[in-house]
Amino acid sequence: MTTAETPWAAGSLRAGPQRLLFGNMYEDAEVECAAFAPVQGRGRVFCIASAGPTAMRLAEEHKVLACDINPVQLAYAESRANGSPVRVGDAERAMNYARALMPLAGWRRGVVREFLSLSNTAEQIKYWRRHLDTWRFRVGFDALLSRTVLRRVYSPPFLAFLPERFGAALRGRMERGFARHPNSLNPFARLLLLGEIDAVLARKSEVRPADLQFVQGDAASVLEACAPGSFSGFALSNILDGAEPAYRSRLANAVRRAATGDAVVILRSFAEALSEPAANHAAEDRSLLWGQVNIGSAERL
Repeated sequence: MTTAETPWAAGSLRAGPQRLLFGNMYEDAEVECAAFAPVQGRGRVFCIASAGPTAMRLAEEHKVLACDINPVQLAYAESRANGSPVRVGDAERAMNYARALMPLAGWRRGVVREFLSLSNTAEQIKYWRRHLDTWRFRVGFDALLSRTVLRRVYSPPFLAFLPERFGAALRGRMERGFARHPNSLNPFARLLLLGEIDAVLARKSEVRPADLQFVQGDAASVLEACAPGSFSGFALSNILDGAEPAYRSRLANAVRRAATGDAVVILRSFAEALSEPAANHAAEDRSLLWGQVNIGSAERL
């Protein structure tokens, strides 16, 4: 089932046929695991399939229903769960292009690798500011993430919610993460800066098929077809980024209907947080990218 109320229905970032958008997930599933930990036994969890790692990680501790509106993306996630290797999606192609320009900003691979080997967060910030966050990097990075350039890759709904100065906002999020998470222990830092996938992110799924089910469709439609009170956790990724108000309301109602009384909902966004409420756990996410990682009850969605 599909709906025109969400831009993800197109199955592409700009125009054309449905494609594999994400070969990797830039979301730290340990945030979900910690938030869903209080669930008694192997509670049932709903999540967005995307590239598959979050669904596979959650299925180690819960029964998971993973859905995706894009059939190409869903088939890839299911293949990952069955042991297939990581592939390159459109998001990775765009990021690889940006990484190819890194030497122009003075980002030699040896310098980046030395930075990624650090474990002391105070040293990381000193190194970041001295060797990587240079004026050449700031100018180039902000230009790459300007509206003019991003319009060549993303359709308007995927840009409407971004901060006006997205490059500056993203640089701030990266520095926030480097100040909090040891690089040497953070597989997402290596993935982001070098495009390399370590053993943690590339691990094969060892979950039982009965614990991980894949369903094609948009989240609201899938949840509306489920029995009331079916799920104790919802990992919704950032599916409301770019969504129309009608779809946001529909999804909220579908989540509340499908939730147990104490269900936990996690919703990400690339948008800047208007404030820093206690519900926003973006700083805890080791992927370094998010403006919002909101954790709360279904009623507050």
